[in-house]
Amino acid sequence: MNKTVGNRIKKLRTKRKITLKGLSLLSDLSVGFLSQLERGLSSIAIDDLEKLSKIFDVDISFFFTHATSEKSYVMKSYERRVSPIVRGNSIQYYLSKVIEDKKLLPRLIELLPGQKNAALEKEHEHDGEEFIYVLEGILTLVVEGVKTDLYPEYTAHYLTSTPHNWINNTNKTVKFLTINTPNFLIDEDGELFYKSPNKETKE
Repeated sequence: MNKTVGNRIKKLRTKRKITLKGLSLLSDLSVGFLSQLERGLSSIAIDDLEKLSKIFDVDISFFFTHATSEKSYVMKSYERRVSPIVRGNSIQYYLSKVIEDKKLLPRLIELLPGQKNAALEKEHEHDGEEFIYVLEGILTLVVEGVKTDLYPEYTAHYLTSTPHNWINNTNKTVKFLTINTPNFLIDEDGELFYKSPNKETKE
């Protein structure tokens, strides 16, 4: 476990282009301790790990989720994992048991009511495609500034290079399926890696 956590911390730090000294200043943890931690030679207290998760803008669960070598094509409902992605008022779940070797990223998203925020409602764009299927509630889809209400069983499919966003303007939770390509949870080395929506991945 120490090695997994340390490797994730090092990967986040290098991708954010933060030096060990810089991370030490941000976290109040010594350079020596952080160096040992990244090499899996030390363990870290949960409160310090929570501090690092805030610095890197990831959910603390990111440090504990891990790839599985199990060859399984089926995911049972109780095996569903919460995604480490934190995007305002949404809860996101993986819908594939093994995503590390896949080009598609299927997710179930629960978009909670309220918490309106101008930054969350801003349209964004990135490479790839997105497919949406609404399960419950009314999802407001925004593509190139045009708002469309999607009701249960409505679908949408568009290039994510087009400015877009989805919003919950109701007082009830909206549930929908989304499939993205490329799989933005996989880094250039083919490993599971979460990119912050504020810094690298805009979805």
